[in-house]
Amino acid sequence: MAPVLYDEKPELGDLIEIHRGSYQHWAVYVGDGFVVHLAPPFEGRGGQSSRVMSLVADRAVVKREELWDVVGTDKWTINNGLDNKYQPRPSHIIVKAACELVGQQLPYCLFRGNCEHFVNELRYGKAESRQVRTAGEMVLAAGVVAAVGFGIVALAGALFGGSKKENNTK
Repeated sequence: MAPVLYDEKPELGDLIEIHRGSYQHWAVYVGDGFVVHLAPPFEGRGGQSSRVMSLVADRAVVKREELWDVVGTDKWTINNGLDNKYQPRPSHIIVKAACELVGQQLPYCLFRGNCEHFVNELRYGKAESRQVRTAGEMVLAAGVVAAVGFGIVALAGALFGGSKKENNTK
């Protein structure tokens, strides 16, 4: 088994969050130093694909690879963060389901069926992605801020503006 670089050793069925900079890649630990993860078919070893290619992919492959090959030099954590929201399935069921999917091509959608949806479906029976939800909330908040800003500018223009012709005649 590969050496563990962190204090915490993953247990069967644990979700592994790999920090890739501006996004996270997700895998499920299946034992003996291996993880199962969903990756675009054209990606490099260990799930490191181009973000642009991830945006346009409509299919992905379920792969079983060594944890350290998937992590590479990126920081990673065990993140079973939805355990407080959903009851995790038994670890042997998670591992069995994950391993049965290895080699299959599945539909892939960054917003509805990405690697985080995949591992949460395995662990909890719920395909959920917090990073997609967070990104959606940020876009919504930015839209609200822009709309409010536009409304303030329009209101200020209506209250204090007026045409040059009006201003010149006053």
